[in-house]
Amino acid sequence: MMIQTIFLGFVGPWQWIIIGLAILLLFGGKKLPELMKGLGTGIKEFKNATTEEEEEEAKKKEEEAKK
Repeated sequence: MMIQTIFLGFVGPWQWIIIGLAILLLFGGKKLPELMKGLGTGIKEFKNATTEEEEEEAKKKEEEAKK
């Protein structure tokens, strides 16, 4: 845990710029928006799935309380 904290502490603005440029060079300008859209869709589906799971648990608890 400490190593991760130390590593993240050393990432400055120039490192982020270099990382961004490397990603841009690897995927290209046209492919990058498609990747971000796919990532956003995946996150949205994950949030919906967790919300549905929580709702199902709440319904089960309500049904058990009624019995």
